[in-house]
Amino acid sequence: MSKHFINLDGDYWETLSDPSDEIIAAYPVGTVEVTQRPSHLHTYEGGAWVAPSDAVYDEWKATEVRAERDRLLSTKVDPLVSNTLRWADLSSDKQTEWTVYRQALLDVPQQSGFPRTVVWPPVVT
Repeated sequence: MSKHFINLDGDYWETLSDPSDEIIAAYPVGTVEVTQRPSHLHTYEGGAWVAPSDAVYDEWKATEVRAERDRLLSTKVDPLVSNTLRWADLSSDKQTEWTVYRQALLDVPQQSGFPRTVVWPPVVT
């Protein structure tokens, strides 16, 4: 049975089993047992978990979306467009498709619903 703890500094941790009294005595001063944290964005205030504000959630979500965009650029686009030989082997139509796809990925943060609603461009094949 897992247990959940937080201390006065806001440090949160979970145990996989019931810690012994000796282990609990070694926890930082002000440590209390709490319910499981609903998400990593929740904070503990006044004895309860508080959901993140819209601004905090949007900042986190924007970081996640940009990371996915950057992953697609570095794994799908960059190996092709930065390799002169591979790029030269493509037809001009395929080069245009990849150029449009790359730009669409770069433009993701400018979408009207960003970061909560993102329409990912279809991957070029």
